[in-house]
Amino acid sequence: MTSMLDTAFAHHFWANERLLDACAELTDEQLTTPAPGTYGPIIMTLGHLVSSDGWYLSFFHDSPVRVEEDGSVSVAELRAASAANGALWMELLARGLDQDADVVEHGEGWDFHAPTGLRLAQVVHHGTDHRSQVCTALTSLGVTPPLIDLWDYGEALGLTKGVELAHG
Repeated sequence: MTSMLDTAFAHHFWANERLLDACAELTDEQLTTPAPGTYGPIIMTLGHLVSSDGWYLSFFHDSPVRVEEDGSVSVAELRAASAANGALWMELLARGLDQDADVVEHGEGWDFHAPTGLRLAQVVHHGTDHRSQVCTALTSLGVTPPLIDLWDYGEALGLTKGVELAHG
C-alpha cells in the first residue's frame, strides 16, 4: 500500500520531471530571461528547486546529488539530479521515518530544530511554490506550461476517472 506521503513525493518528482522536460525545449535566452515576481530566471529557479531537494535530503541521507543554483547547470543535468534524488527520497520513505523525530540544522552560532514531518512537508511545499513560479515565467514568455498539478498526475497514472451521469 502506498502512503499519502509516498503519493505527495511521487507527484513532486513527477511534476519536476515534466517541468524540466518542458524547459529543455527553451532557448538559452528564454532560460535566462528575468521573471519579475518570481525567484529569478527559469534556469536559476529550476537550479534552486533541484538543489534544495538535495539539501533537504542531506538531513536524512549521506549522498544526495548536489547542483549549483547559479544558472550554470544545464536543464539535462538538473533533470538527472532530480531523478537521482527522487529515487533516494522514495527509498528513504519506504524505510519509514519518525515524523516527530527532531532534525537539527547547525549554523555558525545557531541551531534550528524542526520535526521530520515538518521538514518533509517543506520539501513538497517548496517544490510547488517554485514550479508555479516557473510556470508563470513560461506563460510570460508565451510558452504554455505543462500540466503538472495533482489531478494531472492522477490522470497520468490512471488514478482518477470521470463518470458521466445519465440525465433524464
